Amino acid sequence: MTTTRTARAATGRASTDGGELLTGTARLLRLFLRVSRRQILVWALAFAALVAGSVAALEDTYPDAQALQARAALMDSPAAVMMTGPAFALDDYTFGAMLANELSLWVFLPAAIMSVLLVVRHTRGEEESGRLEMLRSLPVGRFAPALAAVLTVTVADLAVAAAVTGALVGTGMAAADSVALGVATGLTGLVFGAVAAVTAQLTEHARAASGMALGAVAVAFLVRGIGDVIEPQGSWLSWLSPFAWAQQTRLYVDLRWWPLAVSTLVAVLLLVLAVSLARQRDLGAGLRPARPGPPAASRSLLAPTGLARRLVSGTFIGWAVGLFLFALAFGTLANSLEGMVADIPAVGEWIDLDLSDLTRSFAAVMLGFLAVGPAALAVSGVLQLRAEERAGRVEGLLVSGSSRTALLVRWVAVVLVEAVLVQVLIGLGVGAGVTLATGEAAWVGELTLAALAHLPGILLVGALAVALYGLAPRAAGLAWALVVWAAVVAFLGDLLGLPGWARDVSPLAHTPAVPDADLVPAPLVVMAALAALLLLAGLVGLRRRDVGAA
Repeated sequence: MTTTRTARAATGRASTDGGELLTGTARLLRLFLRVSRRQILVWALAFAALVAGSVAALEDTYPDAQALQARAALMDSPAAVMMTGPAFALDDYTFGAMLANELSLWVFLPAAIMSVLLVVRHTRGEEESGRLEMLRSLPVGRFAPALAAVLTVTVADLAVAAAVTGALVGTGMAAADSVALGVATGLTGLVFGAVAAVTAQLTEHARAASGMALGAVAVAFLVRGIGDVIEPQGSWLSWLSPFAWAQQTRLYVDLRWWPLAVSTLVAVLLLVLAVSLARQRDLGAGLRPARPGPPAASRSLLAPTGLARRLVSGTFIGWAVGLFLFALAFGTLANSLEGMVADIPAVGEWIDLDLSDLTRSFAAVMLGFLAVGPAALAVSGVLQLRAEERAGRVEGLLVSGSSRTALLVRWVAVVLVEAVLVQVLIGLGVGAGVTLATGEAAWVGELTLAALAHLPGILLVGALAVALYGLAPRAAGLAWALVVWAAVVAFLGDLLGLPGWARDVSPLAHTPAVPDADLVPAPLVVMAALAALLLLAGLVGLRRRDVGAA
């Protein structure tokens, strides 16, 4: 009898626990939305401005059918397909077709990045900081935090989808296709948010989780590009990328909704996988156990240089490999434009390259595109010091005997050295790709040296982050705004017809387009001098303010 009552009591407790796994989800959702409301609002407004501004600029640049058809000729280039998307309706290139073919990828990509960052912040980031353990001490179910994080990113993706749709409809684009583009943007973001939910289970560090998820974004970008180069309207390889599922809706050409069902299904499956993995690990731990370092490594973490290498190098190595592969892939396309110009002479009137040497000009453009990567890594590396300060670990370094000057100088030195190495790898990658395409080995050395011309611009972007960290640490995140604008200028500047003053805001835009153009040292010297002043300002600011108080 006693055994029976005990079994029934245990069963009752299990049933109750099972029913309370999601307790507190609504309250946590409100908390997460309150924490991230500004970021979500900024993302939504940025998407609306990007789309509305792009439509207005493109309408001015390509006002009639003749201009659009000349633009369509560019899409015969593998390089254009790699950087944009599948080429639909080239025989009758409408404004909508151009928008979908050439702009949609650059809407889907930031949605994916936003979702990854939000999911990791509210899952693995909360665990790593210890806040989730505190929340779990309250009446909160085991899966409530994860569900609240997923719902938060869903709200963010819905806001972005609504912003994209509203901007398109507001500029006069077809309503059904505009809604489809908005939905595709939100679903693409949700797919990669689900990828981040999975990676958050694998490691105990938020930076590693976001690095793996962003690496998946880069792989999806590359797979989609190579697949569309194989077949301009999408090959079997393209369909392995979530970006292709969104682009294969054939927006403004022959709208079909069913590819979005693939995005929905994969997002659901990935979230189910994330839940399954979460059941197999302890709070704060990852499925992949952390490896204890040797005693010498532990001692090295007491020095700013050692800690910086430990925290920054993993991200730099992962992105260095990815950027090198991108550079190699893009480099192999460098001579593809020459045959296209021979077949379609009208392209010469519309392409922003020097037709006398397309290979050299295209290689210079690729170096300009890829220089955004090291600039972003430089900002990320500098802002990691801000994260360490907020976690209270910078004070520990100062107590151990490091001065504020040594701390900042050594940390920035590690970031700068690794950014230089990544930029060198980009030059080697583009050079190796061009060599594979042309059979001329001299490209490797020439393009590696040409890549170094972008270092002053990269240094200036990173130096702005240092200055903000030292003078106004709460505003240090604004350094990302310059990175985002540099990316917009590099990737969409020609497509949107941005005016000169808008391009000049980006430091990378002041770098001469070597090796196609002559190396003019004046702008490089000015940028290096400005970077030095900003570094000095950041150092002075850190010496004068309270550490950990701002």
